[in-house]
Amino acid sequence: MNLIELERSLRQLRLGGMATVLQARLHQAQSEAMPPIDLIASLVADELTRRSDRLLERRRKQAAFRDPQKSLDNFDFTFNPKMNRSLVFDLATSTFIGKREDALFLGPGGTGKSHLAQAIGLAAIQQGYRVIYRETHVLLDDLAEAVAEGTRKEFMESLTAVPLLIIDDFGMRKLPLTAAEDLLEIIMRRYERASTLLTSNRPVEDWGKLLGDVAAVTALLDRILHHGHVLKCGPRSWRTKTAISAGATE
Repeated sequence: MNLIELERSLRQLRLGGMATVLQARLHQAQSEAMPPIDLIASLVADELTRRSDRLLERRRKQAAFRDPQKSLDNFDFTFNPKMNRSLVFDLATSTFIGKREDALFLGPGGTGKSHLAQAIGLAAIQQGYRVIYRETHVLLDDLAEAVAEGTRKEFMESLTAVPLLIIDDFGMRKLPLTAAEDLLEIIMRRYERASTLLTSNRPVEDWGKLLGDVAAVTALLDRILHHGHVLKCGPRSWRTKTAISAGATE
């Protein structure tokens, strides 16, 4: 079997990571007098690395982050220095996901809630967890579409099963009349089974009026906060700062 045939066989065995680097590794083995077991170990490591990278990329796409480049590395904690950064980094360890706990990020628009939520979601993916990210209105639209298509049960089961569900920007847009009962059902299904991270620019005191169902909101908050971590973001807004800075330079 020659090199081309060996590469083809490796790809047929779904060992594309090995096939891609085979020629380079063979040259390395010859130049360094590499023992056969070290050559095999290197090829296996290459394959595992490739599979790990592909899994991470697949899970990033499945999460469907609005801003996939958001991470803790590019978040400026000095802008709102009173923010509990210790809590942020604790959440980024994903320990709360292992404990099936929840998180609630509150604060005015532009204070970093969505950035931090997506950064924590990315950190969870890197630690082996599956994540789904949806803005609140998009999540409810997806649910309405599933109802219309007759796949509501399957949709709810998929939401229940994912280890971390991020529901972003609650309170940013007008929601459908069924929002209160739909959100409550999602939270109840996931309660003590999986972790939910919810962000809102509205104080919890306004949620009853926003959803038009005080009883449902009370039940929802009771579950979110029972094993929940609350992060208060703000008060300074990045978007306001950017707009003011842009105006000052004109």
